[in-house]
Amino acid sequence: MNSIVEKIKTGIHNLFDLDLWISNLKEHGPRASAETMEWVAVVLLHLATIPTLLAVLTGLTEKMPPVDLVLFGWAGLFCFFLKAAIQKDFLNIVTIGFGFFCQAALLALIIFK
Repeated sequence: MNSIVEKIKTGIHNLFDLDLWISNLKEHGPRASAETMEWVAVVLLHLATIPTLLAVLTGLTEKMPPVDLVLFGWAGLFCFFLKAAIQKDFLNIVTIGFGFFCQAALLALIIFK
């Protein structure tokens, strides 16, 4: 029982230890930032054509997104997909694959509507 109380006291002390927070941030910050930026880039590439595709789908406009925007966006996503496949990063492979599927489904709805 004493051991549990000591662990709780140590945990509470470490929670408010600013030096421990700074050392953890210096140790893990760069890696976390790089992975976060990769996820942000993938999400932004997926979202680049969604507003226009939804506008076409709902009938607000007849103008499709420019072909070069779609091709460059998909090329960027394909590069991220290859990077994830080489690194065997299953979560990124699934996420990017799901994004490709969703965008292809939206394009199919527009084409075959």
